[in-house]
Amino acid sequence: MPPTSLVACESCDLLHQLPRVPEGHTARCRRCGDLLRRRPRNGLERTLALAFASAVLFVVANSFPFLSFDMRGLSTQTTLLTGVVDLWQAGREAIAALVFLTIELAPAVQIGLILWVLGPLRFGRRPWLLPVAFRLLRHAHTWSMLEVFLIGILVAMVKLLGMASVVPGISLWSFIVLIGVLTAAISYFDPEEVWERLEAGP
Repeated sequence: MPPTSLVACESCDLLHQLPRVPEGHTARCRRCGDLLRRRPRNGLERTLALAFASAVLFVVANSFPFLSFDMRGLSTQTTLLTGVVDLWQAGREAIAALVFLTIELAPAVQIGLILWVLGPLRFGRRPWLLPVAFRLLRHAHTWSMLEVFLIGILVAMVKLLGMASVVPGISLWSFIVLIGVLTAAISYFDPEEVWERLEAGP
């Protein structure tokens, strides 16, 4: 008989004795139909690959020009950190710190923690400080707001088109792809499967 665990539905609080969910299947609440567990095929392997891709895209997004402006013969290039530095120098330290937290620190922590957990697990080793890593990953996911930042950038670009020539840089395209890849990595990441693999042993 497969092992079972008690799982409460987040929508209606109904307790379920949930057996091990096979790969490629989902488990839903008997009362309200809300999702209890989703286990994609090769979920951890896909998550690890997507996390590596996110790390590369994050480095590229921070290493090249984000936008280039050409107004009356004067050209200016910006990077992801330019706005943070400008806000800090303008005396808006709190806003600069918040922007840095949501578009730099939180996504970097997300990517790093996924690699921290799944890298050793891929080679049959137990990740160090796993419970702490899970708690930090949850907080980092809450503070990561790449999509909000991108919407703000697009709105600013539309407003500037009438005053200057705006050229997207390779960093912007990497940033857009990073949002999709990191979102996919988070959606595939299944903490329950991590614990199951640790219990099963090498």
